[in-house]
Amino acid sequence: MIFSKFKKAPSKIQVFVRHCHYSGASAHKRRSPGFSHEKCHENLMATADLSKVDFTFLLDTHFAKDEPHFIEKQTQFPVVKINAGCEGKSFLALLDYVIEKQYTNDTVLYFLEDDYLHREGWADILLEGFSLPQADYITLFDHRDKYFLEMYENLQARLFHTASTHWRTTPSTTNTYAMRMKSLKKHLEIHRRFSIDRQISSDHEKFLALGKLGAVLLSSIPGWSTHAEPEFSSPCHDWGSLFCTESVTL
Repeated sequence: MIFSKFKKAPSKIQVFVRHCHYSGASAHKRRSPGFSHEKCHENLMATADLSKVDFTFLLDTHFAKDEPHFIEKQTQFPVVKINAGCEGKSFLALLDYVIEKQYTNDTVLYFLEDDYLHREGWADILLEGFSLPQADYITLFDHRDKYFLEMYENLQARLFHTASTHWRTTPSTTNTYAMRMKSLKKHLEIHRRFSIDRQISSDHEKFLALGKLGAVLLSSIPGWSTHAEPEFSSPCHDWGSLFCTESVTL
């Protein structure tokens, strides 16, 4: 099904990026040659349209090192220090921080982990996605596992389009995703539930629970971002080339 009626797209995105000195959730993951979290950050800054994006960086100082984290060296955007020690607690701290800000209901929030890459123009694509009336949650990560895991062999999806890309419904994504403030407030108990008392948030189960409530998660196809884990990266782009060159844009 292709949907062709649109709402007015929102105009700005509040992006919240979680950083840390060490993460037990990602230390074991296979990466592309030359990978670094700092290069992911450089890519994010190089591909962001600052007329459409505001950033807040949250830094978990639990495993702090002698030298400052690279995110502390930038002065353009606020750095909020938290002491969590694991991904689950870090995400709960993010929720508390955002709720206290009391953004308007239509504010677009983008929760982002520190090991993602983006293509230039991602902010426009994300805003376009929220012109679709069905969009409760959006991911720019076209998770590759939906194309090869046996559990998704009979996966069905609804298709939509905006001016620049196609979209599909998807059952789940990682803890990097976007929503309006009203969706976060409406489903806050669920967002908390799957991180409380957990070292790592159960993001897959969280989105399944949201889906049971009728919330729709859309993924751009192809992906405008990817988790920097080659086995599961968004198809159709050579994301790993970023780490082998001095360029930070895609």
